[in-house]
Amino acid sequence: MHLLKKLVVAMAIAYPALAMAQSTRELKAELEALKSHVKKLEAMIEQVGAQAALADSRAAQAGAAAAAAGSQAAQAGGGVDVAEFNRIRIKTEAMEDASEANGFKNLKVSGYVDPSYIYNRNAKTSSFVFFNNNSPVNGSTEAFSYDNTFFGSGMLSLEKELEGGTRFKATLMPSKSASAGYNFGNLVHEASVSVPLGDLGTRLLVGQIPDWTGYESIPSTQNKLITHNLLFDFSAANFYTGAGLELTRGKWISKIMLGNLNRARIDTAKRQTPGLFYRVDYAKGEYTGFGFSGIHAGFDDKVQFGRVDMVEVDGYFTRGDWNLQGQLAYGRQGATPSNLYSTGRQKWWGLSALASYKPMPRLETIARFDYINNKSGGGGVFGSTFGGSCLDSNGGSANCPDGRNGFGSGMLFDGVNWVVLDPASGSNRYALSLGLNYALMPGVNVKGEYRYDRSTGKVFKTSDEQYRRDNHVVGVATVVSF
Repeated sequence: MHLLKKLVVAMAIAYPALAMAQSTRELKAELEALKSHVKKLEAMIEQVGAQAALADSRAAQAGAAAAAAGSQAAQAGGGVDVAEFNRIRIKTEAMEDASEANGFKNLKVSGYVDPSYIYNRNAKTSSFVFFNNNSPVNGSTEAFSYDNTFFGSGMLSLEKELEGGTRFKATLMPSKSASAGYNFGNLVHEASVSVPLGDLGTRLLVGQIPDWTGYESIPSTQNKLITHNLLFDFSAANFYTGAGLELTRGKWISKIMLGNLNRARIDTAKRQTPGLFYRVDYAKGEYTGFGFSGIHAGFDDKVQFGRVDMVEVDGYFTRGDWNLQGQLAYGRQGATPSNLYSTGRQKWWGLSALASYKPMPRLETIARFDYINNKSGGGGVFGSTFGGSCLDSNGGSANCPDGRNGFGSGMLFDGVNWVVLDPASGSNRYALSLGLNYALMPGVNVKGEYRYDRSTGKVFKTSDEQYRRDNHVVGVATVVSF
């Protein structure tokens, strides 16, 4: 309508004479014609506007589609431009090449430390234990005992797998390595090589390998309690040096070696001979398995009958918060240098059982019971050492018991001296351990243990040179591993 008024005004101004000359009727006719033209013009304008709006809508849709396509392309490209992506790729490949050239490919580094505190009632000692010796070799005054074994130590382990499947492992453990008790100052706990022969399931084993007897191990990270069970400490070896085979067949893993028992090299002056060591494991399923092992070797053969034979069977059951482990063992040995007054071949058998339960995910409660029947041959076992010469009840000479560990013949006080009651009969040994293992944070565990040891005879020596049947030990340890 605004356009119509403008046109009328323009015509009136341009043609005033015409407007005055025409009659009213003619003017109305002209106005009606003009209105008709204006309506047609408005219709044309509206049509053009609709077409423009449609074009704008289609353009908007095309833009949205283009934006979506661009977004998808960005997502497919990770949101990184090509130049940046190529730069990162080249840098990553260079790092991989450098890692392989420097020997870091397929290299695993692990380790732990476990500073410990031990209280021993009979010895009247209360001390932190960390990197101390556990052997009197080469002038050290320390001694191996169940309250001074492999805890309070540190370990660094390097494992490397080469092209083709060959595996190398080197583990260092100052003061308390498997070999430190026989070669004082030796840091090497394990140095072994596993080479595939034809297939990865058949391997050649060479080097120094820690003993694989039983359900416990030397590293503190693999044990629930601080101390070890009696069979681990006194009816097993420390390490083997030699060569053998490892066979993996389905659920069965078998290992057999020929070599030296607790020796880096055989002492020919003592007429020592190589030994046979083996272990077979079977994993029945996800929760259950068992294994058995054996040791048959000459050891300190300079003395007659100086051979040792030890066999054992062990198993486990783990389900949910419960864990059960057990072991049965039998051993025998001839006379040894520490057995000054041998009564013949020594024999023993024993058992160990451990149960643990987690009342909460980070806290585990543990109980372990050990027993060794040790009456035969005066009570000696492979891992103990008699205490020198004592008088027997008849005035003769006999082996003093291992007063720190509680093995040997029981002692009797005759009013003047302590004498060996029966040199031909040993004392049976028991041990009960109760403990807690708390996961403080990832890689950090705090352990606590109370241990009660007892014997059927008075074989535990006190700090005031007396003998009694039992002893108490309390320990706390912090195990930090990576």
